[in-house]
Amino acid sequence: MLRYSIAHFEIDWHQFVISLPIVVAAQGLALWWTGLYRSLWRFASLPDLWNISRAALLGVTAIGLLLFLYNRIEGVPRSTFLMYPMFLVFLLGGPRLIYRLWKDYGTVPKGVSRTINTQRVLILGAGSAAEMLARDMRRATEYQPVGFLDDNIQLKGAKVQGLPVFGRLDQLQTITQENAIDMVVIAMPSLNNTQMQRIVTLCENARVNFRTLPKVEDLISGEAGLQALRRVSIEDLLGRDPVTLDWKEISQGIAGKVVFVTGGGGSIGSELCRQIAKLGPATLVILEHSEFNLYSIKMELRNNFPNLELAPHLIDVCDEVALDHAFTRYKPEVVFHAAAYKHVPMLETQVREAVRNNVLGSRAVVLAADRHSATTVVLISTDKAVNPANVMGASKRAAEIFCQNFNTRSKTHYITVRFGNVLGSAGSVVPLFREQIERGGPVTVTHTDITRYFMTIPEATQLIMQAAAMGAGGEIFVLEMGEPIKISYLAEQMIRLSGKIPDHDIEIIYTGLRPGEKLYEELFHDQEKLTKTRHEKILLAQSRHVDWNHIQLIMEEMENACQRYDEPLCRLLLQKLVPEMEHQSPIVDNVVKLNRAKP
Repeated sequence: MLRYSIAHFEIDWHQFVISLPIVVAAQGLALWWTGLYRSLWRFASLPDLWNISRAALLGVTAIGLLLFLYNRIEGVPRSTFLMYPMFLVFLLGGPRLIYRLWKDYGTVPKGVSRTINTQRVLILGAGSAAEMLARDMRRATEYQPVGFLDDNIQLKGAKVQGLPVFGRLDQLQTITQENAIDMVVIAMPSLNNTQMQRIVTLCENARVNFRTLPKVEDLISGEAGLQALRRVSIEDLLGRDPVTLDWKEISQGIAGKVVFVTGGGGSIGSELCRQIAKLGPATLVILEHSEFNLYSIKMELRNNFPNLELAPHLIDVCDEVALDHAFTRYKPEVVFHAAAYKHVPMLETQVREAVRNNVLGSRAVVLAADRHSATTVVLISTDKAVNPANVMGASKRAAEIFCQNFNTRSKTHYITVRFGNVLGSAGSVVPLFREQIERGGPVTVTHTDITRYFMTIPEATQLIMQAAAMGAGGEIFVLEMGEPIKISYLAEQMIRLSGKIPDHDIEIIYTGLRPGEKLYEELFHDQEKLTKTRHEKILLAQSRHVDWNHIQLIMEEMENACQRYDEPLCRLLLQKLVPEMEHQSPIVDNVVKLNRAKP
């Protein structure tokens, strides 16, 4: 009609009526084929515009062919084939755009005003996550996005979602004051921990409330909106860049195989179960001494992996009869031995339990795996096993010694993986500090200079699995832990992240080193020269030979001492097997003097 009016011709209504059904049918099929009818106007966006454009071009091509076959396009001006798709894109896209704008910015729930209890928000970052977040906020009633800050100087003065990019991140304090900002949101999911520490410091100096989006590896695509906002956690500051793993190699060692996880309800054990479940084992057998922990991980895995062949068993690793029964029934190919007592001060006064569980329990698992021809056993060890100053570390070192030396006497491959503390594990310093902060303090730190290595639980477990896939037997793999962190810094940051000021709102008190506690931990012994492996975050420590007859003799004496509940002898035997153990408590000195005095 427009074409005829431009040329001042009279419309050929007969041809119009004849060709209209062909146009509607062909274009309708094109729109249906491109999926436009399934899209919601409420969320119309660039993909919908692309679909409209594609459908318009496809439709005009089909219409031209059909009209040519029908009547050689008689009575249809050729220029309409150029005008038609442009009109179609405009008339299909325009209403969607208007509706989207109206729903995003033109509607407010009844009785709610955007100016009442609305928080003025400054968004840090001006990328796709920030743009998506600003769009969500403009639809909400409780947030009013004001603008962005970004270190990309080319973005200064630009606009995102119609909001200005004020400048660089280091202008945060000035911008928050000038624009009466109530909240800052960190919308940069790809930040590493050093960058996050800098931004948190800027927010703290500006004395403004702040939130963040999860890290990029934790974000589900498209979920960078308000529902993902959370407080900055200590893991954001101390966590590290995502590890790169050879999942193909890891999967080959797990998929389709029967896998045992001892201590499968603990912090490391349960995360190992989650990671293993993703790889499709034939059967995942969880051995756990705690009824509640076993129930918790069982229910979680049942919900998240309904097709997983799961076998949870209440078993004490010191119970050789129960172990033999489980190994006979399931015939595991891979065993991850994570069951251990790990609380340093507690084990200082309960040496017998540390020896029984950490040493003799590990020996029982190792021997059961050998008897039942398991392919691989992975011992989860700790940095406290290096030059141990406590019973816990010495007991783990004793387990390492047995695994390494038994490896040459068995067809099973025994691999040790050693690493430092994991953030948020049960009984560790992070949940303790959180509890103390929630109570209003004080936060207790043992020493001003005490340091520890930290990594996240998922990173630790993934690297354990990678090391297990790399090992051939007899190795001690040491996970690269980065730089040690001062516990006093950890306490201060956790207090600040809770919105409090250290030593003002919440006091930090120093209580002195506990029995068996060291100022710093080491990841390898002087005689264990580290070498690189093909994975940048996994190092190989040269193992130390210990006489096998000496090991067997001490293990037998340990078993007899445990049966008699002879704790002083348990400690002495532990020191004999691990001579680098530092005996700092009076009970050790007394036992040593007593034995020296004997003929």
